[in-house]
Amino acid sequence: MTDDSEPTTPKEVREPEVKGIDLARRALEEARAAAKASGKSVGQGRRSGSGARSLRTRGRRGWSGPGPDDRDPQPFGALTSALAKQRGWSPKVSEGTVLGRWVQVVGEEIAAHAEPTGLRDGVLSISAESTAWATQLRMMQPQILAKIAAAVGNGVVKSLRVTGPTAPSWRKGERHIRGRGPRDTYG
Repeated sequence: MTDDSEPTTPKEVREPEVKGIDLARRALEEARAAAKASGKSVGQGRRSGSGARSLRTRGRRGWSGPGPDDRDPQPFGALTSALAKQRGWSPKVSEGTVLGRWVQVVGEEIAAHAEPTGLRDGVLSISAESTAWATQLRMMQPQILAKIAAAVGNGVVKSLRVTGPTAPSWRKGERHIRGRGPRDTYG
């Protein structure tokens, strides 16, 4: 019996399809072979080019040694200040430092009797607990500005606006009479 199908030829031997890690290994081997053929050293890693360090600087085995190195862990504050500088947030961070770390910036004695209320256009508003402290802070203005400049840098706070406690209001109730208010209260 003859079969009318296609003529029989020896089957072609096919390689099984390569997947996953085997495919990556084959690509790496081909790349190494191409690099060797072009005369480049293979398997040495990246020793040259931008940002690379010479063997003399890094040491024979690649560890940093006892001295400081740019690969060492960096303090979080240094990283955040670099990020703020890179993104243009430095002025806002400095303003936040003045308001948020008031006690560390001006000292405990001043912070116990005065608190910052706002910072706008280089003018720091401070509210003192009494009129005596308001007067004292006005006289200490150059020293306070120097402390702030030492903590956050020059130009963040250019001047201070010190206010004392607010006076009591004599306006009570819905109806009131216009004018200066009671005049004989304080004798």
